[in-house]
Amino acid sequence: MNYLGINRAVLALSVARMADAVGNSILFIIIPLYVAKLPKEYFHFPLPVLVGILLSVYGFVSAFLQPVMGALSDKIGKRKILIQTGLGLIGISTLAFVFAQHFFDLLFLRTFQGIAVAITIPASLALMAEITKKETRGGAMGVYSTLRIIGFTIGPLVGGFLKDHFGFNSAFYAGFGFIILAMFLIQIWVSDVKIQKKKDGIKNKIKIFERKLFSPGILSAAVATFMMAAAFSILTALENEFNSKLNINAFQFGIAFSMLMVTRLLFQVPLGKYSDSIGRKPLILAGLILMCPATILLGLSSSLNQLIIYRLFQGIAAAGIAAPAFAIAADLSREGGEGRQMSIITMGFGLGIATGPLIAGFLAVVFFELPFIFLGILSIASAWVVFKYMPETVVSERALFKNKS
Repeated sequence: MNYLGINRAVLALSVARMADAVGNSILFIIIPLYVAKLPKEYFHFPLPVLVGILLSVYGFVSAFLQPVMGALSDKIGKRKILIQTGLGLIGISTLAFVFAQHFFDLLFLRTFQGIAVAITIPASLALMAEITKKETRGGAMGVYSTLRIIGFTIGPLVGGFLKDHFGFNSAFYAGFGFIILAMFLIQIWVSDVKIQKKKDGIKNKIKIFERKLFSPGILSAAVATFMMAAAFSILTALENEFNSKLNINAFQFGIAFSMLMVTRLLFQVPLGKYSDSIGRKPLILAGLILMCPATILLGLSSSLNQLIIYRLFQGIAAAGIAAPAFAIAADLSREGGEGRQMSIITMGFGLGIATGPLIAGFLAVVFFELPFIFLGILSIASAWVVFKYMPETVVSERALFKNKS
């Protein structure tokens, strides 16, 4: 485990992220079906648009609040209490879905969940940056991302199975249980790291957008995570359409949705560790380029098997982006500013999660394949941004050998 830079704190933080992913991805599968059956007073949009709005409000609220919460965690230096507070709120709001009876109820709960996640994620990643070493950070971030992926893999399967066999409420109870487990592990295994009050001219006060903290490298990594999240979340808003088009049920759609996570499970840790040797940038570029055809083909799926195969390719692409992007952000972060700097990466991810379903909901009304084509092209544009603006923070063994010669 030391080879990957893993200790109990890293493992506990990773499990906590997994729990959040389980709860959230259960809702990815349940929400489109839930919206279709609940009353929608004052909302007369097509169903894909309503689903896109509901899935996206969580991402937008979370994304825009994360820099604020990142600054707060830098100021108070108490990452753990913020993580526990956010997880507790996520658990409460997940359980509250049991009582939702109208579209407005779901909208409120998704907003509340967005606030809760914004409290949790920047503090978690800031603590990850503080308790990992550069030499093994890619591997550690790979484990962190892998457990999050396990959560995203479990969630749709659990959600689809429980909904088909026991009804909607059982899925919400399951999500709540995973979050309670995460809070317990955080409490017994994780300790805060003392933060220096001042270093390198970074002031220990709540100044959210301090220019010296946001380099082109940090921002280009955020673009990469935005593109990754937007591309794989596009599927969620169109569940009803895929189910009808391919003649499949919620559990089968959950299987296809989870296939992205299966390939990430296989490739995330090895690619994260590989980035410790060859560098972060080449893997991020390769992932963004592969994401283009994988996303376009997803919209052209004519059977469940095709949907599964193209989702697997999206997973390989995402594995090349996620851990290296988080690792390079941690490499570039500066002591006392980790919360704000890492929050930019998570803000990119949150905006992607929010934007993907909205793009799907609105563009699919024009024609079904359009949102997939649009995001496929956008992934190539994102690769250009990374190529031009992202520095490399890892000196490869080959380069070291060449310099010594």
